[in-house]
Amino acid sequence: MYEMDETAKQRECMTKDGFLMYMHQQEGSILNPAHSKVHQDMRQPLNHYYISSSHNTYLTADQLKGPSSTEAYIRALMKGCRCVELDCWDGANGEPVIYHGYTLTSKVLFKDVIKAIKDYAFKTSDYPVILSLENHCTVPQQKLMADHMASILGAALVTQPLSDTMPSRFPSPEELKGKFLIKGKRLNKLDAVFSNNNNAIEVDSVSEEDEAADTKENGQKAKTKTSKIKLAKELSDMVIYCKSVHFGGFEHAKDTQAFYEMSSLKEGKAFSLAETSGTAFIHHNMDKLSRIYPAGSRTDSSNYNPLPMWNAGCQIVALNFQTPCKEMDLNQGRFLSNGMCGYTLKPEFQRDLSSQMNPNSLTKGPWLQKKTLHVMVISAQQLPKVNKEKHKSIVDPLVRVEVCGVAADNASKETIYIENNGFNPMWNKSFQFQVNVPELAMLRFLVEDYDSTSANDLVGQYCLPLTSTRNGYRHVPLLTKRGDVISSAGLFVHLMLLDAQ
Repeated sequence: MYEMDETAKQRECMTKDGFLMYMHQQEGSILNPAHSKVHQDMRQPLNHYYISSSHNTYLTADQLKGPSSTEAYIRALMKGCRCVELDCWDGANGEPVIYHGYTLTSKVLFKDVIKAIKDYAFKTSDYPVILSLENHCTVPQQKLMADHMASILGAALVTQPLSDTMPSRFPSPEELKGKFLIKGKRLNKLDAVFSNNNNAIEVDSVSEEDEAADTKENGQKAKTKTSKIKLAKELSDMVIYCKSVHFGGFEHAKDTQAFYEMSSLKEGKAFSLAETSGTAFIHHNMDKLSRIYPAGSRTDSSNYNPLPMWNAGCQIVALNFQTPCKEMDLNQGRFLSNGMCGYTLKPEFQRDLSSQMNPNSLTKGPWLQKKTLHVMVISAQQLPKVNKEKHKSIVDPLVRVEVCGVAADNASKETIYIENNGFNPMWNKSFQFQVNVPELAMLRFLVEDYDSTSANDLVGQYCLPLTSTRNGYRHVPLLTKRGDVISSAGLFVHLMLLDAQ
C-alpha cells in the first residue's frame, strides 16, 4: 500500500522509503486510529462527559482592552469547543452587545455572535453547543436577545424538555445532536413547564452573575453584596437543562438542587474543593453539571491547570482559547480522541455512585490500575527553526516527555539537546514512568530549541490521553503553539504501556 518500488512489492518486501511512508500514515501514528472518530457511548446523560469549554469566548487577546470578535467564536467552535460564553450588556440603538464589562474591550453585536455560532456550531461536531449567558441587560434588551436566539437558531434551540413528563436526568449528547442549550438564570423550576402556572411571572428579580466584577475598579476586591437583575420571562423560559444557581456547598446541593441546576465556580474556590473534598466533588458531578472559570486576576487571559478539575469530574472546565499555553495543549489533548467531537466520556469511577475515588489519596479501587510506561525517544525529523530573530538558523533540539494526571502521576523527563540539527537529530534515550490512574493520564511531548542565554523556544508539541496511545514504534506529529499541525515534522518513538509488576 505504501511501497512505491515495484521490485520490493513483488518480493513482498519494504524499502526504507516505503517504511517511512507507512510510519507517517495513520497506521504508524501514536494515536489509536479507532479513537480518531467517535468511538465512545454517546447515549449517557450529558453530565457524564467532559465538555470542551471556552471562557470569555468573544475575546481575541487580553481581558482589559483587547478586541471582541465573532471570529473568536468561529475559531473556538472549529476547534471543537462545545460551550461558549456570551457576556451580554445593553447596547446603543436598543441592540444588546457582547464585551467584557467594566473594561475597554471592544463590543460586538449579540445578534452577529448568534449568527456566527449558528453558521459554525456543527462544522466539526454534531454534538450540542451550550450558550453560557452572563446577562447584564435591561428587560427590553433581554426580550430582544430571546427574539434573536429564537429567530436565528430556530428549531435547533432547545426551549422545552425533550420528554413529555418532567425529566429526572439529562438527555444524552446523542439525543441533543444539532441542538443548542441555553445556560442562564430561570425565574422558576423546570416543573412549571408541565403545570398551568408557567405564565404567572412575566418579570422578576434574580441574583446577577458577574464574573467581570472580579476585575472592576482596577482589580479592587469584588463587591460582596449580591446584586439583583430583572429577568424577562422570554429569556428565562429558554433555560431548560442548564439553570444557573449559587453554589452553597455539596450538602446543600444534594438536598435542594435539581439535576438541571448548576453552579459556576471560580478556579480558586474549585481548586480548594477539589483538594479538600475530592470524593464529594466527584459525587456532586455524577448527577449535576459544574462550570469552572479563570480568576478575574488573569487579565492577560492566562489559564489555570484543567487537570485537577477533570480529576474531580467537572465537565465544563472553561479556558481562554485565545491563549497558546500548556493548559490549552492539555485541553486539545483531552479532546483529541473520540473524533475531536468536544465530548469525552468520563471514566466509570466518576459516574458510578458506589465509587469512593479521591484523586488526592489513591486508595484501592477500580481507578487504580498501576502501569509502567516505557518511552524511547529515538529521533526527530524536519524540525523548523521557530525564532527567526536568533542568529543561528538551525535548531538545537531537545525533547521533553511529560505524564500529566492525578498528582501522584505527574512527571517530566527530557533528553539532552543536540547542536545544529533539525533535519534528523537522534537521541535513542529511554524513559520510564509509573502511572497509577491511566484513565485520567495525558501523555505530552514537547520539542524545544535549546538556548543557553535565554528561555528555550517551543518548536512543537503533541498531547493525547494515555489510553489513546498504541504500543510499538510510532510516529508523533508535532503541533504549533496554536495547535496547528507542522507539516513533515515529527518524532519517532517506541512506546510500551505495561501492567506494573
